[in-house]
Amino acid sequence: MDTLAFDGRMGASGDMILAALLDLGADPDVLAPVENALGVEFDIDRTTTGGIDAASVDVRYAAEAGDGTHEHEHGAEHDHDHHHDHATHEHESTVEGHGPTRRYDEVIEVVERMALPDAVEERALSIFARLGTAEAAVHGTDLHATHFHEVGADDAIADVVGASLLLADLDPDKVLTTPLSTGDGTVSMAHGTATVPAPAVVEIIADADYSIQGGPIKRELLTPTGAAILAEVADGVETLPTMDVWASGYGAGDHDTGDRANALRVLLGETAGDLRRESITVLETNVDDVSPEMLGGLQETLTEAGARDVSILPVTMKKSRPGHLIKVVVKPEDADRVARRLAEETGTLGVREHGAGHRWVAERETRTVDIELDAETYPVDVKVASDREGTWLDASAEYEDALSVARETGRPVREVMKRAEQAVGE
Repeated sequence: MDTLAFDGRMGASGDMILAALLDLGADPDVLAPVENALGVEFDIDRTTTGGIDAASVDVRYAAEAGDGTHEHEHGAEHDHDHHHDHATHEHESTVEGHGPTRRYDEVIEVVERMALPDAVEERALSIFARLGTAEAAVHGTDLHATHFHEVGADDAIADVVGASLLLADLDPDKVLTTPLSTGDGTVSMAHGTATVPAPAVVEIIADADYSIQGGPIKRELLTPTGAAILAEVADGVETLPTMDVWASGYGAGDHDTGDRANALRVLLGETAGDLRRESITVLETNVDDVSPEMLGGLQETLTEAGARDVSILPVTMKKSRPGHLIKVVVKPEDADRVARRLAEETGTLGVREHGAGHRWVAERETRTVDIELDAETYPVDVKVASDREGTWLDASAEYEDALSVARETGRPVREVMKRAEQAVGE
């Protein structure tokens, strides 16, 4: 399958992501809706960093004066000869964007007026939700009523929507990222100084699939916009996967990092079909006074509450009493609800949670096949498991369907199930 992999060992920012995708081969013409809606231009250029030839992107305003400055809505002049995510100052401000800032709701309106493809708009709005939620948490404000510099500035909007458009143009089957370097030291903020990673970045990465690592230099390398874009689009991996690479791109930041290349690398290639990675957590509790009938019903009741899998194991408890260990696999967002239902159903006094992280699961679908028995045709549903490329892995006939056919024909259930599963394989 086509896989796009970011290598974030020098961090990531909005403009670095844009530049890397353009250098990889994404069509810059797809950025036109952003330029038209915001009155900006994407200034695409090339530079050398640490001996590496890389693309660079800056967002400039159509009304920008020839001396590289832009008139803010309050009349103050601000230097715009920069890459807005990675400033050249010793302590970069986490206020990434320039131009008029807006409330979160106003940003949503701006994006919706761009008339983007549905999938692109959905992705961009999800990224803004991550950014806005993080800023609201850091500052203790209401998401919908507060101005957020990172969310509301025009060039931050350009970064987020632009990255969404470029990814849609490349259209990979899967997007990955290696651990992202955050940098080290401190960062200047509007109301003081914070340690790296900046507070908004910490909020964002708490809900991201990828991992982070400190260093390798004393600068802020991972910005809120970069963190949010990759949190939305990429699955985290510890190392680059085995892949046949047919294209690569480098997106330059604006730090002077000496011999180190201050660039985000991205690779495009083919990887073998694999299973889908799904975030999970595991709930468990021990019980010794629950009837067999109640235990038997837990599969259904906990599944209704959101459980992905339920296992019940016999165990020996205190004073050699027989009991059961109940283990429940859930998505993290469903853990509270399922834990409460588990307590209600069993009367347990405590439910433990283990952060399993992820599980690898096959894609699953139900197909209806017709089998012929005694010159009659009978439909049977079959669950089919496959990898992300569609390669068939396994098939399992629905027991209740097979039982119904078996009763009607007098055939063994096992025979009916086997015929249905063979029909899918054929």
